[in-house]
Amino acid sequence: MYYIVYGFLYLFSLLPWFIMYRLSDVLVIIVYHIFRYRKDVVLSNLAIAFPEKTEKERRKIARNFYRLFTDTMVETIKLISLSKKGLQKKFTGDANLLNEVLDKGKNLQVHAMHNFNWEIVSLNASLQIRYPLLAVYMPIKNQIFEKITSDIRTRYGAIFLPAPEFKKQFLKYSKQPHILALVADQNPGTPSNAYWLPFFGKMTPFVTGPEKGARLNNTAVVFGNFYPIRRGHYGYDLKLITMNAAGLPEGELTREFVSFVEECIRKYPANYLWSHRRWKHEYRSEYQTIETI
Repeated sequence: MYYIVYGFLYLFSLLPWFIMYRLSDVLVIIVYHIFRYRKDVVLSNLAIAFPEKTEKERRKIARNFYRLFTDTMVETIKLISLSKKGLQKKFTGDANLLNEVLDKGKNLQVHAMHNFNWEIVSLNASLQIRYPLLAVYMPIKNQIFEKITSDIRTRYGAIFLPAPEFKKQFLKYSKQPHILALVADQNPGTPSNAYWLPFFGKMTPFVTGPEKGARLNNTAVVFGNFYPIRRGHYGYDLKLITMNAAGLPEGELTREFVSFVEECIRKYPANYLWSHRRWKHEYRSEYQTIETI
C-alpha cells in the first residue's frame, strides 16, 4: 500500500506550482467553509490573542491562516519530487549563525514555534548546516504517511527523533557536535509540570523540557522564526539568546521564548498554527509559574 500511495503523491507532486496553488485555493473553501476544520478553535484562539480587533478583522486573519495551512499541505507533497535547486528558490535565509556557534565548540538548541512552512524551512536549513541537524517530532499514527513524511524530511541529512523515544535515541548523538531543533511552544501533557506564564494576557502552560535540556547540557540557544515572504516563498530570522544556558536563572529561557513568540505572531498574525489548542488547559493556583520558581 505504501508504494501505491507514494506513487500517487509523487505523480501529484509533478504538477506545476501554479496548479498546486489553484488546488490549495479549492482546499481552503473545502476546509474552511464546508468542513469547518477546527474553525471554532481557530476563532476562539484569535479572540483570546486579539481582543482589541473586530470580529471581521479576526475572521480575515483566520482566512489567511487557512490559506497558509492548505498551501503547506500541497507544498509538502511537492517536496517529494522537488529538486534541490527548486527548493532553494522557495527560501530566503542564512544559517551561518548556527554554523558559527558550533564552530566555537558549543552544541546548540534551536527553539522554534508552530508557524509556516516548517517543512520547507527545515529542509533548507539541513542544506546549509555543516553539522548534524536533529529534530524532535510527534510521529504520525498512520504508518504509511509516517514513512512518506520521514522520507521527505530526511532527504538532505536531517535526523528526526520521535518524541516518545527521544531520550533513548538522542544518546548516540549527544556526545558529538550537533544542533537540536525543538518546537518549544508545545502544549504540555501534564499542565501541573509545566511553566505557566502570561501569553497574550492569559496564563498559559509551556513545556519545561527545552529549557531544562539546554541548562543541563549548557548548550547555546537560538530562537527561530519562519514566515512567508510572498506566496510559496519563505524566510526565517535567528536570534542568539545565550552561549551558556546553564548560566541563566531557571525560567528565564522560557520567559524570553514566550515573549519572542508573541512578538513574532503580532508581526504575522496568520502565520501561527491557530488550529492548535494553545489554551486548552486552565490555570490553577497550585501550578508553577515562572515567578514562583
